Amino acid sequence: MAQPIPLPLPPRDPKQELLAKLEQAPAEHAAALLDGYELLQQLHEHGVFTLVRGALGATNTLVKAASSGANSIDSIRAMRNAIIVAKMLGSIDPELLQSLASAVSTVLGNAKSVPSQPPGIVSLIAGFTSADQRRGLGLINELLRQIGIQSNPDRRAEAGQK
Repeated sequence: MAQPIPLPLPPRDPKQELLAKLEQAPAEHAAALLDGYELLQQLHEHGVFTLVRGALGATNTLVKAASSGANSIDSIRAMRNAIIVAKMLGSIDPELLQSLASAVSTVLGNAKSVPSQPPGIVSLIAGFTSADQRRGLGLINELLRQIGIQSNPDRRAEAGQK
């Protein structure tokens, strides 16, 4: 019958392996170490370490100041408004927003091309023959109607909104 071959392995010392690796590191990573030292020196010269030490030492003071600032009525309103704007932007179809951005860019992109004289009544009335202009006016009209409904508490109650 076959006999197993003994394989004596020397005991492994992870600490010794790390020390050996550490001794070889400066030679293997000399360029990176020099860049690191240069970066540390620049951070020191610009006072970054002093600033970080001061911020760490004044953590409680910074937290108190931030929380008292965030607890003001204006800050709470700003946070609520930011959430509402994010929801509003999330509900708009990106293609509609892209076409709106393109229209604004086309009309207002070159401020020098805006005529100095306002259009006449006849040219405004003639614009109503354009389906595109009527579509835009209809969109603006519906937006204004919804703003009117939302700004009237009685109408909002009828619509079942708060």
